[in-house]
Order: sequence, then C-alpha cells, then structure tokens
Amino acid sequence: MTLSQKAFSLLQYPLPQHALSRLTGKFAQCDTPWVKDTLIKAFIKRFKVDMSQALEPDPTAYATFNDFFTRALKADARPLGEGLLSPADGTLSQFGRLTTAGKLVQAKGHTFSVQTLLGGDKALADEFLNGSFATVYLSPSDYHRVHMPVTGTLREMIYVPGRLFSVNQATANYVPGLFARNERLVCIFDTEHGPMAMVLVGAMIVAAIETVWSGQVTPLSGHPQRMRFGQPIV
Repeated sequence: MTLSQKAFSLLQYPLPQHALSRLTGKFAQCDTPWVKDTLIKAFIKRFKVDMSQALEPDPTAYATFNDFFTRALKADARPLGEGLLSPADGTLSQFGRLTTAGKLVQAKGHTFSVQTLLGGDKALADEFLNGSFATVYLSPSDYHRVHMPVTGTLREMIYVPGRLFSVNQATANYVPGLFARNERLVCIFDTEHGPMAMVLVGAMIVAAIETVWSGQVTPLSGHPQRMRFGQPIV
C-alpha cells in the first residue's frame, strides 16, 4: 500500500460519512437541467463511462444524476450464460471457500465473520458453513444494478446499520472488517443449490440501496431491521 492510499483510508475515520452521503444524495436527485447535465457529463469524462451499452445513451435524457448512475443496459449488452451468473457488472476482488471458523477473506491479512456480515445471527450464519463466497466491487464507471445469479425465493431481508467507508481496494486493504462494518442490506434466498445470501454493501457517497420488492431501503432508526418474504425472484 502506498502512503497516499494509507492516508486516504485513515482520513475516512473522522469524516461525517452519513452527512456527506446525504448531501451528495440531494445533488444526485436534483432535476435542474444545467445542474444534473453538468454533473453527468463531468462524471462520464472523469471515469470514462461507456454509454454505448446504455439503454439510453444520451446523457441529457436522464431526469437526475441518480437516474444516470443506476442506468439500464441494452437488452443484448450482457448475454446470459448457463449455470450460476455474476450478480453484478464489476471486478471480482475475492472468492473462495469459507474458512472452518466461518470467515471470509476481505484482503490480504484481513478476514471477517459471516455471522457479523449477516447482522449477528449465528443460526443464519451456520446455514452457510462449508459454503463459498464471492466479492464483486463496483467501480464508479460500472453498471450499478444487481441481478439474481440463479432463480430463488426471497426468504427475508435484513437491514444492518453501520459506517460508510469507501469500498475500493485501498480501503479494503487497510480498514479491518470493512464489509461487516459498513451499512448493508442482507437478502436471504432459498435456491436449488441451497441458501444464498446476497449482501449489498453501502459506501461513502453511494449509500442508498433500492430493491424491486421493497423500493428504497433507508431506515432511520439506526437499528437492524428484518423483513420476511416468500416470493420467487428470477
């Protein structure tokens, strides 16, 4: 890790992460044409976003920056293969088997427990013993929708409050238990392969999480919340 990466990670600790994210969210929802168009065009230029695969390639056609950030892709942009699919259009940063102690690898020298990641429920964590995991990192330029890797039935959804550190590789290398420390939404599915947990981890600036079955999930209580379902998701 370089000195600048270490400094970037350390500086995040005292920052008012939630306040900054709320402020950024107000700009992201602004529908004033010159504001949202300026933000979108600057973002595309800074992060070299490929708009040719977007369902709507015209940056000015989006109602807000947030609509652009969560843009849909063309129907033929990602042909579906057989078997388990990647749930997100990002970089596979870690994958493997869970350790015998029920831990996942975050980065070299850092692990965290499944139980903590899932909100502290030991019985739920035990369902994933001897299982596998994969961590997919979405960079600013990536497509920011998450899809089902396999058909399943949604059993329950758990909102876990937490911090909002950046989730890039530099931060993952330095902040212990990063993904089990940040605010997150745990979605538990029953599939033909067994139970599956899809954990959507919030990050600084990118804190809002929305699902097709519950809309935007932003509890203000600061306490974990559980919702039970029983619907098939394809």
